[in-house]
Amino acid sequence: MAISNTGASGPLIPGDLFAAAEAAWHRGETAAARAICERLVAANPHDADALHLAGLLKLDRDRSAARALIGRALAVRESPAFLVSLALTCRSAAERSMAIHALSRAIELQPDFPIALNNLGHLYGEQGEPEQASRLFERAIALAPDHPGIHFNYGTMLLNAGEPARAAAVLRRTVEIAPSQANAWNNLGKALLAMNRNTEARAVLERARELAPNSVEVLTNLGCVLWGEGRIDEAKSALERALELDPRRVSAWNNLGNVFMSRGRIDEARAVFTRAIELKPDFAEAHINLGNVMSKSGCIEASIACYRRAMACDPANIGANSNLLFALMFAADDAHAVRVEAEQFSARHEAALLAASANAHHANAPEPERRLRIGYVSPDFRNHCQSLFTMPLLRHHDHAAFEIVCYALSAQHDDVTGRLMKLADVWRDVRDFDDARLAQQIRDDRIDILVDLTMHMGGARRLVFARRPAPVQVAWLAYPGTTGSPSIGWRLTDPWLDPVEMPNVDGQYTERSVRLPDAFWCYDALSQGLEPGALPVVSAHSAGHIMFGCLNNPCKLTGATLALWSGVFAALPHARLILMAPPGSARERLATRLAAHGIEAERVRFPCSAAWRPRSHWQEMQPAAKNF
Repeated sequence: MAISNTGASGPLIPGDLFAAAEAAWHRGETAAARAICERLVAANPHDADALHLAGLLKLDRDRSAARALIGRALAVRESPAFLVSLALTCRSAAERSMAIHALSRAIELQPDFPIALNNLGHLYGEQGEPEQASRLFERAIALAPDHPGIHFNYGTMLLNAGEPARAAAVLRRTVEIAPSQANAWNNLGKALLAMNRNTEARAVLERARELAPNSVEVLTNLGCVLWGEGRIDEAKSALERALELDPRRVSAWNNLGNVFMSRGRIDEARAVFTRAIELKPDFAEAHINLGNVMSKSGCIEASIACYRRAMACDPANIGANSNLLFALMFAADDAHAVRVEAEQFSARHEAALLAASANAHHANAPEPERRLRIGYVSPDFRNHCQSLFTMPLLRHHDHAAFEIVCYALSAQHDDVTGRLMKLADVWRDVRDFDDARLAQQIRDDRIDILVDLTMHMGGARRLVFARRPAPVQVAWLAYPGTTGSPSIGWRLTDPWLDPVEMPNVDGQYTERSVRLPDAFWCYDALSQGLEPGALPVVSAHSAGHIMFGCLNNPCKLTGATLALWSGVFAALPHARLILMAPPGSARERLATRLAAHGIEAERVRFPCSAAWRPRSHWQEMQPAAKNF
């Protein structure tokens, strides 16, 4: 809409004309505002306000021209507002020092300028100086306590700085002030996810979706949470909608791959993770998940290569490193080399925590007659193969001598969980606890012996144990290997897994080995009323052949294993074999490998597929704005 240069009582004076330009700008009529500014500057090349506004109007079209106009305004009058605008023309990292200088000068001129304080805080946050950024944001909030944008930027900076608890508190205040700001709800949900408070995160992200049903960021984050809760169809719907809106959203592709993994659709998962990597070659989480797909497909060497690529992309990624160590258990013949890799893990990820806890004090009462408190930490207190061993152990504990505390890390609860709960003196659902909070809970419970049931398997919480929350820490059950961590003093084993006569057998482990007299395992089928079946010889006679079975992840079926089996099947030409592998190319590849060892496809059955643990990744949070 055109702005008239006359009013009812005559021509507009320059101040009125500038007010008309500002009004047009605020109404979104940028062309009209620009035309008025050009007239004002033509009439007076030293009109600082018109030069400044003309510069702002060019910010999105021509930053160089915008900077020149704002610079001319500053030459006329050194205004804090002009300096803030000059900083907005500095978009690249190379120009950050110029922006910081301009904003610092604005604050010198006007110490109570909350926008300048906010924008400078944002820049220091981008520069990786969260303490300096926090001081500036807190000064800005003290001056403008109800400004939602400042709270939003502060909370987002804290989230980027790896302080989700502080971020959540600030972002909660943001949504109190501005309950319709979807981006704030989204970032609050991400902060809660980072603290493992997934139930709260889902509720928050559902609210964000109500406010912004077509936000790709919100749909991606929500899809991740829904997948984690086992709500697979809802997760798939949210993620597919995100990709309809933005086919290049790499984190949505990654999370969709996890959904396909959960459905056993391995080939589709591989294609989706590959697509994510094509879009972002340094996307560590997608490399990890592709490694999981390759593992599930029986391609252990390819799996290891994926985990190493993930570590190259993100050296601090503890999940990639744990997955590598677990995979090496099935691919490396040299257990001492695996120990070296495990020790490197500890040096890479645990060193600071180990140093801080080296002389940790524990308040456990030194009373010889009291019950010892034993804590078990696991993500698998549920319908999982680990329960076949933990159930009989917990059932046979002497509760007069030991107090049993279980720390359950998983969101999945089922009937097996219920049975395990009844066998513990104290059951703690700690799925929403971060590492520091969980370690403190264990300290507060005064656990005497803390047992790690996971080591480097899925759901491991290595940094909890690195904090040394208990005076004695033991590894058991996960697999016969080593954590590589000085925080784990002992490991349980037996004379069969680690024969004492084997040279340097204990040198494979960083922990001290305690050999149980009979067996490392304490298996219980957890099924009541089963009658013994026919003896194998009788069964084989009636069927006409012997049936062998191996219900393991196919990544464990190495070439050496198949070579050993080939001799058995050559000696028993009518024998049959049951294996577990996901349908599709994984089964085809395994069948080809078996055939190469003389075990024909018609002798092999695949009745079911195994479970696996893909890794999740949520969408990056909405970037903070510099201006309001």
